[in-house]
Amino acid sequence: IEHPAAKMLVEVAKTQDDEAGDGTTTAVILAGELLKKAEEMIEQNIHPTVIAQGYRMASEKGRAILDSVASKVTPKDHDTLLRIARTAMSSKAASSHSELLGEISVKAATMVAEDRDGKLFVDDDNIQIVKKQGGSISDTKLVEGIIVDKERVHPGMPQQVEEAKIALVDAALEVKKTEIDAKIEITDPSQLQAFLSEEESVLRRMVDQVKKSGATVLFCQKGIDDLSQHFLAKAGIYSVRRVKKSDMEKLAKATGGRIVTKLDELGKDDLGHAKLVYEKKIADDEMTFVTGCKNPKAVSILLRGGTEHVVDELERSLEDAVSVVSVSIEDGKYITGAGSTAMEIALGLRDYAPTIGGREQIAIEAFADAIEVIPRTLAENAGLDPIDTLIDLRKAHKKGNKNAGINVFSGKVEDAKRNQVIEPIRVGLQAINSATDAAIMILRIDD
Repeated sequence: IEHPAAKMLVEVAKTQDDEAGDGTTTAVILAGELLKKAEEMIEQNIHPTVIAQGYRMASEKGRAILDSVASKVTPKDHDTLLRIARTAMSSKAASSHSELLGEISVKAATMVAEDRDGKLFVDDDNIQIVKKQGGSISDTKLVEGIIVDKERVHPGMPQQVEEAKIALVDAALEVKKTEIDAKIEITDPSQLQAFLSEEESVLRRMVDQVKKSGATVLFCQKGIDDLSQHFLAKAGIYSVRRVKKSDMEKLAKATGGRIVTKLDELGKDDLGHAKLVYEKKIADDEMTFVTGCKNPKAVSILLRGGTEHVVDELERSLEDAVSVVSVSIEDGKYITGAGSTAMEIALGLRDYAPTIGGREQIAIEAFADAIEVIPRTLAENAGLDPIDTLIDLRKAHKKGNKNAGINVFSGKVEDAKRNQVIEPIRVGLQAINSATDAAIMILRIDD
């Protein structure tokens, strides 16, 4: 995209995705509509600064109206959260499996929710999504622990370890090379043997250190030497090498272990715990599953699907579902969808505009018209007559039915809450915010 104004609209979508995880289309159409209305006003000789001022007032009022129509939700409202997740997936390719995927995303988000200063916080990074093509979408499952995309380093190691004590080491189990170029001269054949056996005993000491700590599973962020592998296999320690840093952090969160950077300092207190660590072949790859962590603050979702494209599309839908559940838990509020809150805001703004008066009033009324683009687009996408639908919606909202929205399947105006079309409040707030900001920014450009 070359045009600067169009680039700004791309930014609107990106911000929306980062902040709320869903509602990108909403934010973009709203910004576009605000600009379209602004153009009409400029033609009537209303100055862009006045329009910007009116838009800003309207957006503040709109956010206040949103807050007043929102309902509360807590992490314990499993059904409500599930509906929010399913609403987010309904417009995407995964909609036919939204029951299963919704259930998984709600479980994952509620498991990793942390309490910080009395506020709940969900970090998406603690939910790991592992894609493997093959199988069907219904084989997708939530693992209460971590999946590491690596196999054990030696076939002599046990294939599964129960009640595993897990050592997380960020150091190589290899003989160190010196930092400076050094040459070792050996003058006597017996020295050579001593040199080799010293090397062996260095590695053996490393493995003994792991054994002494009581660890039965070792995840190593760096390499493990062939000889070390042999000793580890003899000790019956399940070991994995070259684990990604992000996976190490998730393992530490999930198992309660500490990542140790110096092997000599590995002790009993640094070990994490998991009920079961095992290796399993999925598609063509061997993977290590760490399951049954007692307080998993990090979890994994194993996504399956027929082809690569299906799995990628699923991942997008699942990320959206997880984000909307997360922001609902964080904000503790949700609003109804189907164009119902947009109508409620438009109605509120039309009552609010005359109280302001002056030329700003026209801009506020234009904002109210613009926000109706959401139900209008919904009606168009569902193949309904947009004008008739808008008239029916306005009538329902005038009568005081705050949750009246479009049922795209029946083509009638119905209660969105009863139809379980709900979304987190942040989706609406963020869409109004970023759309207004982008529109005002473009209005301030004289060209």
